[in-house]
Amino acid sequence: MKIYNTLTRKLEEFVPITPGRITMYVCGPTVYNLIHIGNARPMIVFDTFRRYMTYRGYEVNYVSNFTDVDDKIIKAANEEGVDASEISERYISECKKDMEGLNVLPATTHPQATKEIPAMIDMIRTLENKGYAYKASDGTVYYRTRKFTGYGRLSGKNIDELESGHRSEGHTLKVAGTEDREDDFDFVLWKPKKEGEPYWESPWCDGRPGWHIECSCMSKRYLGDTIDIHAGGEDLIFPHHENEIAQSEAANGVPFAHYWMHNGFLNINNQKMSKSLGNFFTVRDIAARYDLQVLRFFMLSAQYRSPLNFSDELMESAKAGLDRIRNAVSNLKDIMVNGSDGDMTEAERGALSEALRHRERFNEVMDNDLNTADGISVIFDLVKHANTTTAEGATKAYAGELEGIITGLGEVMGLILETEEEVLDTDIEALIEERQQARKNRDFARADEIRDELLARGIQLKDTREGVKWSRI
Repeated sequence: MKIYNTLTRKLEEFVPITPGRITMYVCGPTVYNLIHIGNARPMIVFDTFRRYMTYRGYEVNYVSNFTDVDDKIIKAANEEGVDASEISERYISECKKDMEGLNVLPATTHPQATKEIPAMIDMIRTLENKGYAYKASDGTVYYRTRKFTGYGRLSGKNIDELESGHRSEGHTLKVAGTEDREDDFDFVLWKPKKEGEPYWESPWCDGRPGWHIECSCMSKRYLGDTIDIHAGGEDLIFPHHENEIAQSEAANGVPFAHYWMHNGFLNINNQKMSKSLGNFFTVRDIAARYDLQVLRFFMLSAQYRSPLNFSDELMESAKAGLDRIRNAVSNLKDIMVNGSDGDMTEAERGALSEALRHRERFNEVMDNDLNTADGISVIFDLVKHANTTTAEGATKAYAGELEGIITGLGEVMGLILETEEEVLDTDIEALIEERQQARKNRDFARADEIRDELLARGIQLKDTREGVKWSRI
């Protein structure tokens, strides 16, 4: 397996710290509202990575946090007149519902920042004892960014360039804070409480942690000082992930993560998603219009590091593609019930060998930095192969083997390819039955009339050797 490592900017062979086991931390959402489709992309991408590595035989310890203390959470709580924890717990619950809808597996551990405060205080104290942290007069604790010699190697930035850019171009990369901060680029580890905010006692002041220290501590507690993979959206590279490295490596004295994976941005109709532009979509907004499996299929239709453009046209294309695969699986299941008994024919055995070569090709493309776009192309090749090699008289055994290969690869992608049987209204069922009788009676005019009537009602019929099939349009 080769992974593009953001840290080295190279495609590297993946070698885990412990053979057969993977430790992986993925930054999760800040829970102040329903998750949007930008949040969904890393969830889907890295869930697929986890599924694939499990399929390849690894045991994956997968940790993804919830940031449940934050300015936005506090603002939402104040607006509703409730405690901040009520907001965060509400939206953690709603997030988990959306993850289930997207078929994102629960993490091995879903830590919450507010439940890990003692570990954060311990790490900040360690940084202070080592000279990497200091307390300002108001109780804020800052990290001495310039003291960490490796700062900037993940993002490719360095403090001198940032400082120059700030002066010449009005950039706002400096951290706001008290006047007695030693350096404009020192970032917050602990901040004093404000009126109406949740807070915890600490050696420095009553307050709450900075954002960056949360992930450093949760990764350390649940995965160890050094982990195999740290992942998240491209927007987190700087400053969040850069600061995580500085904190963790200064405190623990060892490398933080061997591989860094980042997914590309999601745009809406070639524009950045934003409420002000009216192109902001939550996962719930999409669920009202599509099966969320369509959204997952769409997200996997591009290689994860590539920018991805969301549009109605592309979602419709994704829906059509997913339906094509599902229809093939449905046809194979019909043959598994109604096909020929007995052993596979010699021709079928040869065709099965070709299908198995497709599966090996799937492994090859997914081993190339999780190329899900090519992985989906391989599944389409299998669908075409299945459709062209299951002629009349195909055996149940052959259809079963093909169905197992396609649904197995779909499961690796987190795609649910089996459709639930939908019950039609009794009058529609009666019309389909009447049409079947009309065909038997060779009353084709009436059969065509019924077909057109059903089509006008959104029901499309297809006559197959296994009988009539219907689908909604």
